Amino acid sequence: MAQSAAELARRLARDTEAVCRHYLSNGRRQGRYWLVGDVHNMPGRSMFVRLSGPESGPGAAGHWTDAASAEYGDLLDVIRESCGFIDFRDVAEEARRFLGLPRSEHRLVSQGRKPAPRGSPESARRLFAMSRPIAGTLAEAYLHERGIVTVHDAGALRFHPRCYYRADEHAPTETWPAMVACITDLDGRITGVHRTWLDRSGRGKAPIDTPRRAMGELLGNAVRFGPAADVLAAGEGIETMLSLRCALPAMPMVAALSANHLAALLLRSTLRRLYIARDADPAGDRAAATLSTRAKEVGIKAITLSPRLGDFNDDLRAFGVDHLRTALRHQLAPQDAQQFFDPMMAGIG
Repeated sequence: MAQSAAELARRLARDTEAVCRHYLSNGRRQGRYWLVGDVHNMPGRSMFVRLSGPESGPGAAGHWTDAASAEYGDLLDVIRESCGFIDFRDVAEEARRFLGLPRSEHRLVSQGRKPAPRGSPESARRLFAMSRPIAGTLAEAYLHERGIVTVHDAGALRFHPRCYYRADEHAPTETWPAMVACITDLDGRITGVHRTWLDRSGRGKAPIDTPRRAMGELLGNAVRFGPAADVLAAGEGIETMLSLRCALPAMPMVAALSANHLAALLLRSTLRRLYIARDADPAGDRAAATLSTRAKEVGIKAITLSPRLGDFNDDLRAFGVDHLRTALRHQLAPQDAQQFFDPMMAGIG
């Protein structure tokens, strides 16, 4: 029988330092605490994790507090936020995977060396290579259903007709068609992939528990649509950023895949302006604020783009691409409006 959340948290707390070294590797031990910037594994000292203590109560091992944000939680929260998971099923699966490591591998973690993660970059590269361009596939049909009639993906998206899926470690393996997006670092190396399993009709996602999953090394990396130099737009979802690309096909963009990963996105030193496509929810607000602060600290001007509805795909579907262009034009810096809108409108005219 699967362990309860409380039992998983207690078992993790028995080896708190190993958990911290694995998931909060940018921190360090100081006395009875592990210090790090925040629960997303950013460098710093505002978050502290208690390394020893009783199994329960206010001073329990594994409990943490972020003095800057007033957030707090246990080690299951650390796994969820540092890995960017949304569903507890994924958090529990990762916790069980970590707890199932042989003791020799636990010692390696305690010495600061990480075991190979489930779903390695090598596996991700193989899956992307086995997939094919999306033109004429169910992936293209799915995007059309989302209002993205012209797909400006810059080669970041592919389609796999029979991509493996397992609901959990005990479930049978299924195959579903999938849109496969490559996740790359700043040098263009594929570090992971994101899979969106699709209904075989092409009208929406597959009827499974978790139709979206990522594998590989995600933190700081993203799905990239076009090479960036001094201007970049960044947001959470693939469909969100492809919607923006419908209105601004020449602007380089990235999809970080979650609010947590957007907040931790690595930025090029050549950037001068960063547009942050905010999702209109509390997590989106926090991610936009965190990334904006990080950008400003290194001399990058950060400008938040706000949708009328929940996200820019909602806007595209509700109001159309012409309305989206008009709304975006008023939010861009004048030089970018001239660079990315005027040549396009001249071509249309």
